[in-house]
Formats: sequence, structure tokens, C-alpha cells
Amino acid sequence: MKQKEKAMVVFSGGQDSTTCLIWAMKEFDEVEAVTFHYGQRHELEIDCATSIAKELGVKHRILDMSLLGQLTPNALTRDDIEIEEKEGELPSTFVDGRNLLFLSFAAVAAKQIGARHIVTGVCETDFSGYPDCRDVFIKSMNVTLNLSMDYPFVIHTPLMWLNKEETWELADDLDALDFVRTKTLTCYNGVIADGCGECPACKLRKRGLDDYLDKKNKGVVSS
Repeated sequence: MKQKEKAMVVFSGGQDSTTCLIWAMKEFDEVEAVTFHYGQRHELEIDCATSIAKELGVKHRILDMSLLGQLTPNALTRDDIEIEEKEGELPSTFVDGRNLLFLSFAAVAAKQIGARHIVTGVCETDFSGYPDCRDVFIKSMNVTLNLSMDYPFVIHTPLMWLNKEETWELADDLDALDFVRTKTLTCYNGVIADGCGECPACKLRKRGLDDYLDKKNKGVVSS
């Protein structure tokens, strides 16, 4: 049953956050989305998020977090840093403090509109080693936000225990598989839809989609 409360979705215009936005639209009566401009290399990410929110009829705001990109050198904000993943090290695409700050500012924005639900697409199953995508961090953050603002926030993570194949299945269950596949930007190189096919994000996305479509074609999924 749809909850008669407002929700704020942390929204990047990527596969995961778009799936979460559509999930939230089915779960709550009123949904808004917030996108953060943190100095990411591809301005297209902001344009993509804006376009998706407009098409879905969701109120959307963009917050300037460019200071974050200035503070932490990483492959998502710097052209001179190579996108790479080395065993035993955080990926070069990890942005220190990103989800900490995003959830904090999303909570501030949510409180102003009387929303206590915050939705984010973090995932511990396919989290690429990012520490701020872990369930333990989200639970800790939820407590911290509630204490800091004396407000009953609830952070929802619909994808937390799903792998990419299962995330595609969820999108299909929401009747949004084609929408998510063709409208979203997951690629680290800034290519919408199926992406460049070479970066880690594209490879993970494609592998999950191929696995899901293979199972669906064999009739072994519920969608």
C-alpha cells in the first residue's frame, strides 16, 4: 500500500537512482528529487537527471556541492586521474564523503518540505568497494540525521542487497526496464544508455542486464 507521506530521492540520473525514483513514486504519494553538482567531469549527468525528472513529472532541485570536487581528487572530478580499480585499494572513482554529504543535504531539504523519507540507490552487493555504500554506514547515518535534527527520518535503500541482475529485474517489475536502459547515464565516460562498454560501471551494468535478459528469455524470472 502506498504510504501517504513525502519522500526525497537522492538522484543522479543513473540506473540505480532512476530505478529508486520510480520505486519511490509507487511507494509514496509525493516525491521530490535532489541532484548534486559536485564538480563531476560530465555535465551531462546533471542534464540527464533534469530530463528524467521532467519526463516523470517529479519536482527536481540541483544543489551546488562543487567544493567537494575541489577537496577530494578522484577520477570522477579530474580528467588527469585514470579510472581504475586495484585489488586491496579503493577505486579511483571513490569520492571521499560524497554519500555522507549528499544524505545530509538531502535530509535538510526533505525536512523543509515535511518529508521524512529519504531514498538512495546505494548497494552493498555490487558496491565496488565504496565504504559509504554499506548498510552499516546507512544505519549509522540514519541515526545521526535523526539526532542532529530531532526529526524522524527513514532512509530507504531498495537496492542494498540486490546485484545488478536483480536491479534490472526490479526495474522490469516496475514496468520501467526500457526507460531505465535508454534514458539513464551510468557510464564513467559520459555516454547515455548502454554506455561506452569499457569502463567498470558499463561492464557491471551490461553483465547484469545480459544475465537478467537471459533468465527472462528462459522464463525463470517472475517479471
